Amino acid sequence: MLVPYVLLVEWARALAETHGVMVAAALLLGGGALCITALGWPRERLGLGSSHFALRIIGGLALGAVLLLPAAARWGGGPLLPAGLAAAAVAVSIGEEIAFRGALYAALDDLGGAPLAILGSTVLWTLAHALSHPPAFLLSVAAAGLLLALWRWACKDLVGPIIGHVIADLAL
Repeated sequence: MLVPYVLLVEWARALAETHGVMVAAALLLGGGALCITALGWPRERLGLGSSHFALRIIGGLALGAVLLLPAAARWGGGPLLPAGLAAAAVAVSIGEEIAFRGALYAALDDLGGAPLAILGSTVLWTLAHALSHPPAFLLSVAAAGLLLALWRWACKDLVGPIIGHVIADLAL
């Protein structure tokens, strides 16, 4: 039930954005709807425990720097994100991480272990972005999803992916 819900929320948000229908509202509502996937999961299972918090923040900044490399290669000026959408971009970034690398990752890990959690969350992440990104960009989306899933697995942490994703979305 989690997979169809997450994909439906992402695609509904993407469709609202492409039609120019209250883009900020679509992002904010989409981010909130994705956060609902965390209900019932212990914080530690989602990767949101409080141990080594400072290191997790530093890790998130490092992830953000890596995720910015493709944007830096194509950047001709300032960021493409309108300033009015910054809060909405933060909301959807947090929601996507809680849904994909939090709840979906934990559910897939329970179902088939780390390999299924890493690959499954990456494939679903890429599929969820198919409506909101041009096909040529989906390989970069998949690579970012894989990097964030590998971090989630190796560090048992969701704070780093959240910070990295927020930084990347604010810059794009």
